Amino acid sequence: MNDRVRYEVDDAGAVFLTLNAPETRNALSDEMLDDLLSALERAGSDDAVRVVVLGTSHERIFSAGGDLKAFADESPTLAKYHGLDRFPRLYETIGGLGKPVICAAGGDVLAGAFGLALACDLVIAKDGVRFGCPEINVGVFPFMISALIFRTVDRMKANELMMLGELIDATEAQRLNIVNAVVPAEDFDRTVREWAHRVAGKSPLLMRMGKDAINATRDLSLPDALGALRSQLALAFTTADLKEGVAAFQQKRAPVWRLR
Repeated sequence: MNDRVRYEVDDAGAVFLTLNAPETRNALSDEMLDDLLSALERAGSDDAVRVVVLGTSHERIFSAGGDLKAFADESPTLAKYHGLDRFPRLYETIGGLGKPVICAAGGDVLAGAFGLALACDLVIAKDGVRFGCPEINVGVFPFMISALIFRTVDRMKANELMMLGELIDATEAQRLNIVNAVVPAEDFDRTVREWAHRVAGKSPLLMRMGKDAINATRDLSLPDALGALRSQLALAFTTADLKEGVAAFQQKRAPVWRLR
């Protein structure tokens, strides 16, 4: 893997995947998407990793979204269509990873990257960064990320974001439940690491079971979702980690989780 996506694991089990193509404002080119998919797959199969953090090396931009030059080039339409499978694969990989994914929005989160943030489990934003899908301003509609926007934002506000193409700041994004926390710049890196370590300290097995259950049931009817979740809860009762968690609580000590 090259330096477009840096991969660093710390002692607490947090892997930091850093988008590192500042010359393109971390545009989600085919190459960047391939590297990010590879990094996520590596994190998913690495037993030492308990939580994934997506961040940026750019001071002002998390990612400018899709590569507009590629959108407007002369490649055959069919080739472009096949190449677009990277975006749904990326969003589905995050959902099915079995490990929590935190978006550390240290810069503006735009266009396809807005969808990337919404695909994550938690979003922490640096105060002052902006979110939005300005594609419509250059003659592109945010087709695929609309599926994620409509699962997160109320319909009328979602339409406003996509049809006007205006950006919102981190405070407004938090009000709309797009982000979990807005953090001053001087506290941002420390807060991201603290959240990552808090998540990494939970049972990896139960976290995987929980995330998989959410991913499988979020679009089911209520009766179907409750039936599937009941089965998962019954399965959780059989795990050593659940027994360990209860015992540790009763004994007023820190739990010792199994790795998987």
